[in-house]
Amino acid sequence: MSSPEFSIIEEFFASRAGGPNEALVLGIGDDCAVIDVPSHKQIAVSTDTLVENVHFLANSEPELLGHKVLAVNLSDLAAMGASPAWASLAITLPAIDKAWLASFAKGFFELADRYSLQLIGGDTTRGPLSITVNVMGLLPKQQRLMRSGANVGDDIYVSGHIGSAGLGLEKARQGYLNMMDSELGSYLKPNPQVALGRELLNVATSCIDVSDGLSADLSHLLKASGVGASVWDECLPVTESVRQHASKLSDDLWPYSTGDDYELCFTLPSNLNADELSKLHKYDITKIGVIEKEAGLRVEVKNGKIFTLNKGYDHFAS
Repeated sequence: MSSPEFSIIEEFFASRAGGPNEALVLGIGDDCAVIDVPSHKQIAVSTDTLVENVHFLANSEPELLGHKVLAVNLSDLAAMGASPAWASLAITLPAIDKAWLASFAKGFFELADRYSLQLIGGDTTRGPLSITVNVMGLLPKQQRLMRSGANVGDDIYVSGHIGSAGLGLEKARQGYLNMMDSELGSYLKPNPQVALGRELLNVATSCIDVSDGLSADLSHLLKASGVGASVWDECLPVTESVRQHASKLSDDLWPYSTGDDYELCFTLPSNLNADELSKLHKYDITKIGVIEKEAGLRVEVKNGKIFTLNKGYDHFAS
């Protein structure tokens, strides 16, 4: 008779994981998975842990949580321009709840199937709810997007809307759970920009995903590249609801510091040809600023006043 741990793996995860293919030599069911990486490819690897009451609210809808735990990892692959391939999943559960597990697995595998991503291993254990996903993607040899590489004069772009997930979190905390609400959807069911990341692979000079807040993540990119930047607040793509929320807080710069957007922030050469740029605009991107020699991140607001930013979400801040 199999143990409860292996019963969970067999019932909810192994049956959906997919069988070995040309690259995946050995998947779930042994001590390790074995991958035969094609000679013309390299692997991009990312790991994220999500903890209840830190990264997601207690009693979160499990199907949405299954989507999100994978989406945040896929966003890291997108920031590198990688194509998703494999993942492992380690989940700590306070108790075995089959209905919860079935719903969680549904959300996880619906997103995995969208990118033909295979679950190749993982672990289950008992304790406070936390979920760790290790995701692997493929890149052409010698090609990758990185945080370093931005040059003075490059244009700065972001995808989608900024601050929407932060407002969605506030709504979720208040018990507002209408998934037709765009901000709530941005928080609970983020859409990783994998296709955009692949498109950027040959044209962007640098890239990062926006997870801890635009100001913090763009500052990471600037530091890695050894440059600074000016951002024009009036160009920042935010919804009217986000603007109103920031106004209510008397903090017009609030959208820059809230996290969980899982959009891409990237730089493009200012002389990028029109054909290449037009290919990118189908992904809903917005130019928000320019790379400069002077270090630091400066935000210029409508009245011409300039603020210096670097704050974002910090797990260990008091």
